[in-house]
Amino acid sequence: MKPKTSGKRIEAVFTAEKNSAEALSGDRLQKYSSIAIRMFHTPVLTVKETIYPGLGEFAKYMITALEHYRTLYFVNVLKIDMFYVTLILTLIGIYDVLNNPLMGILYDRTRTRWGKARPYVVATCAPFYLSMVVLYSGALFLGNSAGNDPRKIVFVFVMLFLQETFSTIYQIPRDNMLSLQTANPADRIKVGLIQQYAGYTGSQLVFILFIPFMELTNKGYINVPMPVLFCMFSLISASVGIFGNVMMGVKCKERIMLQPKPAPVTKTMFYILKNKYALRNFVAGFAVSWWSDGGYKWDVVTQQEIFGGMVGSTIAYVPYNVFTYLSVGFIPKFQKLFKNNNRNGVITLRLWDLLVCIILVLAGCPFVDKKWYLVALFAVFHGIDGVNDGPAAVFEAELNREINDYTEYVTGERPDGTIGILTGLISKITAPINALFTVFLFRWSGYDPTITMLPWSQNNKLTYQKVFFLFVGITILPNVIRMIPYLFYDLIGEKREKMYIALNERRAMLTDDGNDEEIGMLAEMLEDSRK
Repeated sequence: MKPKTSGKRIEAVFTAEKNSAEALSGDRLQKYSSIAIRMFHTPVLTVKETIYPGLGEFAKYMITALEHYRTLYFVNVLKIDMFYVTLILTLIGIYDVLNNPLMGILYDRTRTRWGKARPYVVATCAPFYLSMVVLYSGALFLGNSAGNDPRKIVFVFVMLFLQETFSTIYQIPRDNMLSLQTANPADRIKVGLIQQYAGYTGSQLVFILFIPFMELTNKGYINVPMPVLFCMFSLISASVGIFGNVMMGVKCKERIMLQPKPAPVTKTMFYILKNKYALRNFVAGFAVSWWSDGGYKWDVVTQQEIFGGMVGSTIAYVPYNVFTYLSVGFIPKFQKLFKNNNRNGVITLRLWDLLVCIILVLAGCPFVDKKWYLVALFAVFHGIDGVNDGPAAVFEAELNREINDYTEYVTGERPDGTIGILTGLISKITAPINALFTVFLFRWSGYDPTITMLPWSQNNKLTYQKVFFLFVGITILPNVIRMIPYLFYDLIGEKREKMYIALNERRAMLTDDGNDEEIGMLAEMLEDSRK
């Protein structure tokens, strides 16, 4: 028979902290209920506070789009052997395991007069973006030497090391800043949508210009060398990114009052055990963290070699590009359909995406040599996929914020960075398996990256069938597994409403801290914002 003390210890690990909103008595929080309801229902963000995050996201996704071609840049432009590229990325992944925890701890323990996230966003966005510019300008001065040239290998390793360092310092605070600005879901949804579509526009700008430039250069119609192209896009991204993020850090206020003195790191790191929703997502993510698409840009290969270049690719993507913007107008209809139940919305729309993926694989792979059939098939079903982009972004983003807010509800703190030590380790622990799987899939495809990208240049149907599968179908299994935790998600309806009322009551209590004037100022601010 197990001793009772063992059961008490287990209960202590998984139950709420004594100073959390869930654990505090109703009497203590009751006097703040009115302002708590107003914090939840009153929009407070200014116009500038919605625009500047969008500019930052525009630049971030330009860089993200450019990074889609990173392996292509290393292998085809810098001409480094794939073995060295994989080795460098593995070493950087190991380094990331070390620097992420340090930054997570530092971020969670930061308390300044300017806020928790803003100082980092202002101070580190420039080094982050400039390191990207240098990396993607390397081919301009390193020349066309052998794939095992030590200068190239050292250059790429050093620049990725610097990029990863500044990315960690900058990205953690930036990604969590919106949750510190407002407690109002409508505010967060509005900014989230602006960020999504600004980011999508930034990435599409890269895709729309990059592919035609590459194709026209490969066919000899123009002479815009790939090194120049990478340098140009990185400079544009850096200019917009530095401006947008500095302005976001300066102009956007943090309004959420946090615990003045954080708990010890050894405690907050395991607060994920207090959050059953985050814990389930962690387990599901860990189960598929080794999954890979082969480490190459199969969308570029598909567009250039299977769709036949610029004309076929444009036709294939036009419906999606149109519907993804129009889908913003569908958001109210989807919210009404699911009665603002974010869980049901996420599950349904993920199943929708999964079905489209399966249809494209089954109906596309056997006929990969039928160019216009495949273009039409992709245009129709990828276009259908775009119809739910806006609603899916709203449901999923707010669901994730609810899960993060639940941590504060049961612990009294927002250890976003420290919890990230555990959640971020998912991909790092399995990085060696991921690297091996990447090499295996790349070889399995039979694709030869040394051949210039031109229509059907590989001259092998089986290779292109594998390429198309790696492009549209490789995510089927991971997406199914990641969806499983949401089947058990019950933070909906009245339970969700009660959580936010108690959470905002506690935030108001922290703001008050024995000073009724502070609460009066907060109430006045909310009233002015409402007007």
